[in-house]
Amino acid sequence: MPERIYNFAAGPCTLPLPALKKAQEEFVNFQDSGMSLFEMSHRGKIYDTVHMDAIALMREVYSLPDNFKVLFLGGGATMQFAMIPMNFLREGHFAQYVNTGTWATKALKDAKLIGDARELATSADKDFMYIPKGFTVDPNAAYLHITTNNTIKGTEFHEIPDAGNVPIFADMSSDFMSRGVDWQKFGFVYGGIQKNLGPAGLSLVIIRDDMLEKVNKNLPAYLRYDLHADKYSMYNTPPMFQIYMMKLTLEWVKEMGGLEAMNKLADERSNLIYGVIDEHNDYFSCPVTKEDRSRMNICFRLPNEDLEKKFIAEGLERGMNGLKGHRSVGGCRASVYNAMPVEGAQALANFMVEFKNANPA
Repeated sequence: MPERIYNFAAGPCTLPLPALKKAQEEFVNFQDSGMSLFEMSHRGKIYDTVHMDAIALMREVYSLPDNFKVLFLGGGATMQFAMIPMNFLREGHFAQYVNTGTWATKALKDAKLIGDARELATSADKDFMYIPKGFTVDPNAAYLHITTNNTIKGTEFHEIPDAGNVPIFADMSSDFMSRGVDWQKFGFVYGGIQKNLGPAGLSLVIIRDDMLEKVNKNLPAYLRYDLHADKYSMYNTPPMFQIYMMKLTLEWVKEMGGLEAMNKLADERSNLIYGVIDEHNDYFSCPVTKEDRSRMNICFRLPNEDLEKKFIAEGLERGMNGLKGHRSVGGCRASVYNAMPVEGAQALANFMVEFKNANPA
C-alpha cells in the first residue's frame, strides 16, 4: 500500500497534503512556544491570532461582503438543523424547505418539531435522483432552506433558485469552497467542514447581519447566533484543532488560485469519471438526472452487486479507498472533494475501464 492513498470516502475528506505536513511540523512545539497549540488557552494571544486569521481568510477566499459574520460552532450541520428554526421560526412565522434527500429530509424533520416548517418541493417521487425546479417561494416565508449538494444521492444545485426577497438558508456541507457564491441571495450558509475544509468536529456558519437581528433571545446562550457573533465564536472554548486545520486548508485554497481554481478542478475531476460512465454506459450507469449530477459525489452502478463488491475490493488494493456507496443506496460512490488530486480521479477512471475489460458482465 502506498504511503498516501486516494481517499474517495464521502465522510471525512482528503485534506491538502501541504496542510497536513504543516500541522505535523507545528504539532508538538507551536511557534517555538514550547507547547502544542492544542494545549494552550483559547484566550491566549497565540491562539487568538490563529482564530482571527481563520476568520479573515474565510472572508477573503469567499469574497464575503461586510454585512456577513463568520461563526465557528460545535455540533456539525446536524446541530444547525435544530438551531436554525429555534432562532428564526417564531410563532406566526413559517419557513419553506426543498427536500432533495437524506440531509434535507432530516433538516425538515427537525424544523417541524420546533415550528411551522413546510415542504415546498421534493424529488422523492424519483428517489431524489433530481433537483426540483420551477417552484415558487412564498414571499412571506421567513426563509427558504436548501441543501446545495447531496452526498448520498449524488445531486447538486448547479443554479441557486430565485427566492425573491426571501433569504436562502443553505446547507453547503459537501460543496463548501468548490465555487463562488452570489451572497445577495443568501441570509445564512452553514455546514460541517469535514468534506472540503478540514477535519470533522466543526460547523461553519456564515450569517447576514439582518438575520442576527431576528434571532430568538429566549434561548439558552449557546443556541443564540447573536451571542456567538458578539464573541467572535469564543463564547466558550472553540474547536481549536479543527479551526487551525481549516485555516491551513484555506491557505492552500488561496495559494492554488482561490474559488476559480477550485471550480475548474471540480469540473476536471468529475468530468473524468462521468466521462467513463457515459462512454461505457453498457457497463456503468449513473441514476442521477444528468443536468443535476454532483461534482462532489459521483454515484454509479455496475451490472450486478457481485461485480460491485469485486470493484470496491480491487480498488482498495490499488490504493483507492471509500468507493462503496451509502448503505441506503448501494452501488459505488466516488467523492472528489477539493483536495482530491486530479491524478486520483484519473487513476479511478483508468481503473474503471480496466475493470470493465477484465470483468465482462
